[in-house]
Amino acid sequence: MSEKERLIEEEESVVVQGVHNYSSEENWVKPEDPLLLERLEWFKDQKLGLMMHWGPYSQLGLVESWALSDVDEEWSRNEIDWDIDAEELKRQYVDLNKTFNPLRFQPDLWADLAADNGFKYLNFTTKHHDGFCMWDTHTTDYRITGPDCPFHTHKYADITKQLFNAFRARGLGISAYFSKADWHSPYYWAPGMRPGTTTSRGPTYDPKEYPWLWEQFVQFTHEQIMELMTNYGRIDVLWLDAGWVNDYRDQNIRLGEVVEKARKIQPWLLSADRTVGGPYENLITPEQTLPERALHVPWESCITMGSAFSFRYEDNYKSVRQLIHLLVEIVAKGGNLALNVGPQPDGRISRTAISRIQGMGAWLKVHGEGIYGTRVCEPYSVGNVQFTQKDGKIYAFYLYKDENETVPEEIHLPLQKEFGRIDLIGGPEGLEYRKTENGIAVRLPEKEREAKAPIAHAFRIQ
Repeated sequence: MSEKERLIEEEESVVVQGVHNYSSEENWVKPEDPLLLERLEWFKDQKLGLMMHWGPYSQLGLVESWALSDVDEEWSRNEIDWDIDAEELKRQYVDLNKTFNPLRFQPDLWADLAADNGFKYLNFTTKHHDGFCMWDTHTTDYRITGPDCPFHTHKYADITKQLFNAFRARGLGISAYFSKADWHSPYYWAPGMRPGTTTSRGPTYDPKEYPWLWEQFVQFTHEQIMELMTNYGRIDVLWLDAGWVNDYRDQNIRLGEVVEKARKIQPWLLSADRTVGGPYENLITPEQTLPERALHVPWESCITMGSAFSFRYEDNYKSVRQLIHLLVEIVAKGGNLALNVGPQPDGRISRTAISRIQGMGAWLKVHGEGIYGTRVCEPYSVGNVQFTQKDGKIYAFYLYKDENETVPEEIHLPLQKEFGRIDLIGGPEGLEYRKTENGIAVRLPEKEREAKAPIAHAFRIQ
């Protein structure tokens, strides 16, 4: 087996084509700290977060970071359509910081857009695997405020600080994405220490053979995390990516040590050590998917609005209907939706993405009572019918795949519970219904049957 084949086999269990697996419900460890348990209930109330992958890579319209890894070339470089070899591609990628200048960045507009349309928290990529820091770190010059980056003289140069402050001012929670791997750090990808030139996700050396070098990387990582935890205001979630960096793969960064140090400053801090399990994976984080069944632990699906996490030119965006259906099913199964939007290299969010966010907001203004602050309700998710509950009320969402779908006279809800009244959210109250062998049949008002199929008919049952 070649070195490249060995590396691929070793790492493919953690990431497949850039999409991370997620821990099972059985691997979740319930925190003992009452404050953390309280914050997990807060997290479960939020339901909708705005995730943002943004960095110099947005200039190319390609996948973030992954093209640097030779073992991932089959999928991460499949959109590279100009004549270039792998080594030159990596050199050009690393130099993208020298042209990244998002002069049209307006953090307050982003925060207003999210807050006005039902988003409750921000999950922002402070650093992806490529090692470029979107905050004013003092650990490396490879940063948004570094002398080689033309944006470093701008009044909004510390992008992470500007975004965290803007979103926090609008009452949104803050989740700080941070990659535990760093492919720019000489303590992780150490120059001259890999056999051959093949790059992979892990370090270029065996940490057991070079413990002094690995310790430098551990200290570097701790220092970066503590900068974010100390200088950037209240952080609700430390969202840790690169699950292959863990002690059972001999990449022990002593995460517990730095998280507990951070909690001395921010005792409410939740930790999402993705795919690793154990006491520091407070949240389970499916990616580009959602579980087949309800999970009874805190979780969030991070799903892209378009085709990828980073910005794509002329991307294919999901419709408002698709996005709401995703949200409703995720909430019915007990999770949150972290909806990813990749900002443009000029600092704007695309018009299409804005229209989708506003469309979701319009729907949530009417139907949000059955989304926010709810918990799971049996039978959870059955076909196109999804259930939630809150304050003694049950909410049932009947989803329509498109506006041309026939609206039935009666909607069958597989609900075997006693109740006294059913209302249509955003419509008439006290609807007619009858019990059936498998649940209840709710009669829709004539006006609803004559109209085009909505995104969903949502019922309040009490």
